[in-house]
Amino acid sequence: MYFSNISKEEFKEFSDHSSMKTFMQTEEVAMLREKNGWKSHFVGVKKDDILVAAAMLLSKRRHFGRYEFYSPRGFLLDYNDFLLLDFFTQEMKKYVKKNKGYMFRIDPYIINVERDGNGNILENGIDHSAIKKHLFQLGYKCIPKEKREQVSWMYVLDIDGKSEDEVFKNMKQNTRNIIRKTLKHGIEIQELSKSELKEFYKIMEDTGKRKGFAIRNLQYYENMYDAFYDKGEIKYLVAKLDLDKQIKVLSEEVDCCLKEKEKLGGNKHHEGKIKSLDEQVQGLLKTIKMAEEIRKRDGNIITLSGSQFMLVQPEVIYLSSGNYEEYLFYNSQYLIQWEMIKYAVKNGFKRYNFYGITGNFDPNDKDYGIYKFKTGFNGYCEELIGEYVMPVSFHYYLLDFLMRFKK
Repeated sequence: MYFSNISKEEFKEFSDHSSMKTFMQTEEVAMLREKNGWKSHFVGVKKDDILVAAAMLLSKRRHFGRYEFYSPRGFLLDYNDFLLLDFFTQEMKKYVKKNKGYMFRIDPYIINVERDGNGNILENGIDHSAIKKHLFQLGYKCIPKEKREQVSWMYVLDIDGKSEDEVFKNMKQNTRNIIRKTLKHGIEIQELSKSELKEFYKIMEDTGKRKGFAIRNLQYYENMYDAFYDKGEIKYLVAKLDLDKQIKVLSEEVDCCLKEKEKLGGNKHHEGKIKSLDEQVQGLLKTIKMAEEIRKRDGNIITLSGSQFMLVQPEVIYLSSGNYEEYLFYNSQYLIQWEMIKYAVKNGFKRYNFYGITGNFDPNDKDYGIYKFKTGFNGYCEELIGEYVMPVSFHYYLLDFLMRFKK
């Protein structure tokens, strides 16, 4: 076996056939990172001139003229092949040190232990604790969860070989009912062009201010669009509502209820049904009044929410989203998810990845609502093995000491 630089084309060919393929290990991400001062490297290991391991590496100058190296979701290799992992690691240490690096980071796209939808470990399920143990033996240090760059817990829906109907029926009843209600209200999902991304950014900006988290700038979303759109690997969707149409549909429903009530007359045998119709009419009138007030305040066409998706086989990733607080009661994110799930099923994706969850399943956790929303689609939790750093020079320990001293 021998370690060497490889071409972008060699890396792409290898990545396309890797079980750990993700949009993070792509030439496009390297290009985006280069705009922020990173340099890309493509390296691999060949055995009998056949590539058996590869990685996209990114490097950036940090302190003392030394470089941090990072392989997003890398390396791409069989981590159960300890001989190969050992060889790649030792060669990586030499490569990084040769290129004035003081450390390198990896966060492999590998499950730690297999779990169900409630986060419980499955008996006789996948268990990669041996890989984690071996990484420690090689000298890797696990980065604390709060300092990791990528998510470590995800919520995933298995759609491999399933029909839309099967996926929909498998959802929890409340989620199915909410999706039906959003369709009944007339909410529509639209895909944004690059020139319309300001609309998505405005949603994200509003959400970030409300929830107290930092968001990417508009250029980031535009750069992502430029990098992935022509390959059909990114979508920005927004949910919109035409209030004129909504009010018309609801008014027609009120008329239908009143006509049905009139047919029942004053027959005591129908008291229960008459009461139900009255309650239905009152609910519809309340919704109509609210829609009229919103129309008067915000105009006829309102934007409710938006989401960003990555579509790189074998999975669709729900990467980021935002909502306007005053329209949260419309539950439009449910419909956005359903539209993308249908797209994923139709186009042969195997997984629909709702992406980040905290891994804290306490109902009192501040982010529990995000987890609860995702569980309505009836998938399962996925815990990855985490992020690791490999020191390659004394500069790593010096910087670590200085950071601790400063703190």
